[in-house]
Amino acid sequence: MLEIRDVNKWFEKKHALADVSLTIADGSVYGLLGPNGAGKTTLIRIITGITMPDSGQALLNGKPVSLDMARHIGYLPEERGLYKKMRVSEQIQYFARLRGMTASEAKQQTDWWLKRFDIESWKNKRIEELSKGMAQKVQFITTVIHRPQLLILDEPFSGFDPVNSLQIQKEILRLNSEGTTIILSTHDMESVETLCKQISLINQGRIVLQGEVQEIRQRYRDNLFEVKIKKADDTETLLIKKAEGESNNDFLQRIAKEGEVLEFREKLPSMNDIFIKTVGNE
Repeated sequence: MLEIRDVNKWFEKKHALADVSLTIADGSVYGLLGPNGAGKTTLIRIITGITMPDSGQALLNGKPVSLDMARHIGYLPEERGLYKKMRVSEQIQYFARLRGMTASEAKQQTDWWLKRFDIESWKNKRIEELSKGMAQKVQFITTVIHRPQLLILDEPFSGFDPVNSLQIQKEILRLNSEGTTIILSTHDMESVETLCKQISLINQGRIVLQGEVQEIRQRYRDNLFEVKIKKADDTETLLIKKAEGESNNDFLQRIAKEGEVLEFREKLPSMNDIFIKTVGNE
């Protein structure tokens, strides 16, 4: 669906993006990661046609990205933008009409989403009357109401409590199962492991890590094992590191000296650990 080819972008003397390339398959959930100021937002603006690259290409379905393609893209920016004096239903329908929906389609879909999020009673309230989390739900609806082919979510869980975060996660997975390709830009590495199959990690304008999430976790494995051991009448769960060059048999014999081994599994590093290690080394 989306291909970024050797994209470069300068802002005066700052090289915001340096030879960035990535490919996002149709129907995937792709993680775009990086610390603040790494260049993620600049890349997103290029993908949405808001900004043009100084060199390289961004292709959507094989065609150079342009503002004409906006109706096929949904973009939830990190800095939210709703009209505070407008009522909830008016706001959602307004954005739906901007994306090419008819008045009747916009109203029907607005009612459907308000019911799905169980906020029908808020439809006539002004945005300024809503809590931050409630306004976030409205912003999410305005982003997806036109059923975009490509959905770009920048920190979609910001401001949500765990219950509402889980609800948004479920909606992301549902939309993806229905064919929407999703780019997830977030610092929440737990959601990356849950939702994303592939990622690109950008730091200082360059891609420093790229590939499938599980393959990357395997690549960064550090021979750490979680072992549940029974000792007399007590049970302990220990983290034990396998020595370099130590065979599996020798390792098992060594930990068996601690007691009866009840469970034994390798503990792969989390994406949070890998993020910190990679960016720290950079």
